Amino acid sequence: MRRPVALRISAASAVMAVAAAVGVALSMPSASAATGGVTGYATQNGGTTGGAGGQTVRATTGTAIHAALCGRASSSTPITIEVEGTINHGNTDKVSGGSCNTAAGVIELKQISNVTIVGVGSGAVFDQLGIHIREASNIVIQNVTVRNVKKSGSPTSNGGDAIGMESDVRNVWVDHVTLEASGGEAEGFDGLFDMKDNTQYVTLSYSILRNSGRGGLVGSSESDLSNGFITYHHNRYENIDSRAPLLRGGIAHMYNNHYVSLNESGINSRAGARAKVDNNYFEDSKDVLGTFYTDAAGYWQVSGNVFDNVTWSSPGSENNPAGPNPQSNTTVSVPYSYVLDDARCVPDVVSRTAGAGTGLQVSNGDCTAQTPTSTPSTTPTPASPTPTSASPTPSSSPTQPSGTNLSLVSGAGADGSSKASGTSYGSVRDGDMSTYWSPVGSTGSVSIKWGSATAVSRIAIREASGAVGSIGSWRVLNADNGAVLTSGSGAGTITFPRTSLSKITFEITGSTGTPKVAEYETYEQ
Repeated sequence: MRRPVALRISAASAVMAVAAAVGVALSMPSASAATGGVTGYATQNGGTTGGAGGQTVRATTGTAIHAALCGRASSSTPITIEVEGTINHGNTDKVSGGSCNTAAGVIELKQISNVTIVGVGSGAVFDQLGIHIREASNIVIQNVTVRNVKKSGSPTSNGGDAIGMESDVRNVWVDHVTLEASGGEAEGFDGLFDMKDNTQYVTLSYSILRNSGRGGLVGSSESDLSNGFITYHHNRYENIDSRAPLLRGGIAHMYNNHYVSLNESGINSRAGARAKVDNNYFEDSKDVLGTFYTDAAGYWQVSGNVFDNVTWSSPGSENNPAGPNPQSNTTVSVPYSYVLDDARCVPDVVSRTAGAGTGLQVSNGDCTAQTPTSTPSTTPTPASPTPTSASPTPSSSPTQPSGTNLSLVSGAGADGSSKASGTSYGSVRDGDMSTYWSPVGSTGSVSIKWGSATAVSRIAIREASGAVGSIGSWRVLNADNGAVLTSGSGAGTITFPRTSLSKITFEITGSTGTPKVAEYETYEQ
């Protein structure tokens, strides 16, 4: 029988003793950890640095990984865990501690932040063992292989996902990893890279996903629309049946990926999702882009892609392939800079840079692989396009704005991240101060949306009676592209540079009680 390993995190000597017992080697920060700069949407929302600046630990078992997490001073103390060897069910036990929430049979990154897991030495393989990220933020996973994770049969782990994220996850960078299965759902496997239940600001870069029925998804169902702002670049999808990825709502940016042998469908944009698809190479595949298996339409913007021996099915009531001559049916702007390789060289540069064990090589933007020397940074790679709006200056006051409240115009609507019992998203735009929206818990977001682009430069957040002063820190987001328009604290009137958008989000990131938003007003001036 496996026994949990208990760690007392309040005394450094006790941590050292337990760490030594389970095979954790402690050292000072190492330049070998997380080499290369973070890119894409993971650069937004404050950036993604993982455990940079913290202690570095070497682990050769899953139990040692958990012990390292539990040995921190707090659940947010930065740490880099260098992993070597094979991590499996036989060496992955639950470890207890105040700075962790782990479980046996899965690498559990739950209710934690500021962590890097990076493969070193002769390599790191997570064999039949998934990595589960839940209620976590600022996570980096780099240079590891995760293989043959099952949801049925034996052994099972992580619901069958190689890497799975769910429940209020923010800022994850997964880089130079190899994710693989040995079949589809009938053989007991699920997704290779799944995100659901309010997961945002994620980048998957320079990675291989192969030999699976399902590449990955964003949103567990067509009612799970709280996910998005995902970047996929310089990845190789190989021998995947479908979901490369499946998008349910949200925004995703795919550039410089090599897709080969997508057997049934590829990028499946559904339920209002918008995909920006730039300079990818699609090869020997079927239905590589469109809306499939649903009548809930999704959208795409395409440019610079190569379609090499791609076949397309006929349109139907639940089948809307983008080809045989893919054209854009939306526009998507992204708030970060990036460099595009010419699509014609993507198969070559991706073959030399993607996956674990490739020396963390990256493209230099000119179809040439190079070994980076920088450590993770929130600074994006220089290129174009640039963000569409200037840096805002927050202003919050109780002054009543003038003009038309755009939240009340015909065609406006509301949604959000969660709603407490007895409350409604629609209550923030009904003109009634006696009704209100509250999130489940002390933080959450509510959005106003329109059917077409609408210019907004000012919002007014009005708290319900008895809750005035409960809203602490907040951010206002352009929900079309994830850009932060402004941030601050306290309810009232908030101004920012005039921005054209179809959805604007007010996200409460801190509160002193139960937030109650009675009205969320929006104005052009």
